[in-house]
Amino acid sequence: MHRRQFLGSAIFATSAALGVDRLSAAHQRPAIIKPSRLSIGETVGLVAPANATFNTIELQIAKESLEALGLKVRIGGHLLDRHGYLAGQDKDRADDINRFFADPAIRAVLPIRGGWGSSRVLSYLDFDTIRRNPKILLGYSDITALLLGIQAKTGLVTFHGPNGMGRWDSYSVDYIKRVLFQGEAVTFSNPRLMSDRNMFTPIENRTQAITPGKARGRLFGGNLTVLSAIVGSPFVPQWDDAILFCEDVGEAYYRIDRMLTQLKLAGVLGRLKGFVFGTCAECGPGDGNFGALTLEEIFADHIKPLRIPAWSGAMIGHQTPQWTLAQGIEVEADADAGTVRMLEPAVA
Repeated sequence: MHRRQFLGSAIFATSAALGVDRLSAAHQRPAIIKPSRLSIGETVGLVAPANATFNTIELQIAKESLEALGLKVRIGGHLLDRHGYLAGQDKDRADDINRFFADPAIRAVLPIRGGWGSSRVLSYLDFDTIRRNPKILLGYSDITALLLGIQAKTGLVTFHGPNGMGRWDSYSVDYIKRVLFQGEAVTFSNPRLMSDRNMFTPIENRTQAITPGKARGRLFGGNLTVLSAIVGSPFVPQWDDAILFCEDVGEAYYRIDRMLTQLKLAGVLGRLKGFVFGTCAECGPGDGNFGALTLEEIFADHIKPLRIPAWSGAMIGHQTPQWTLAQGIEVEADADAGTVRMLEPAVA
């Protein structure tokens, strides 16, 4: 072997070894940290990590909803800021989150809305402070970036559920109380409600097995669009033996196909133990796309070949009552029954 070839091979081997070590260290799953449960009379901090709140009445509605739960509310200093469609500058939006995690009087941090922008604040978060001061973080949609990023960097259990301006219907609130206040290990299942259209079997909120069976693993997920946008960054969890849940809104079916393809090519899907899809509100084939794949066909192409328990139709998503799911804890997903069972409480 020529000297140049030898040196090149040696350098490549050394670089590869270092790369593997760094990659392994970067993707090492941190120890789980559970926040304390909420109690009546405690104070929560309301923040705006994504879209701007243009109408102050929306802030009033979010505040009054939380107060109706028996909580006191502090408003982030930059919540009503505006930078184009964003709720102020990235550093300012992150600063509100950092301040509330550092403040011992604040017991939970709740984003008022999603939209777009949470991914932009991730590099400005003080993860050491967040790790030392574990608190409940609750939200969905674009807040997926915060939930996964903070969980991946600190090990803190975060919660996929209503935003401040989200749904506060009795179904959703019941799960918030059971998971965040009472510390239950809940089994999530869709309600079986009959309707005037059919007295024999439910029409709405139906679940459908993609691949039958049960799987156990750590639960991670959220909005599919947001998740696919941050895959490959340091702000996603280790996917080995995970149960992935996801949902979306307003997407043409080919985009769902594209995003699942991205997760497949990134090596995410092949490492899962189970898969749960929620709803895809306002999704469809797209204008003039008469030959579009259906969601069932997309799942048959991407999920069924994984040969892992998988199902769709969970109460996870936009425009539907919501479960409050804990990111990072052990669960059992049952594709035949259409349930997700917590194997441990999510709060201390």
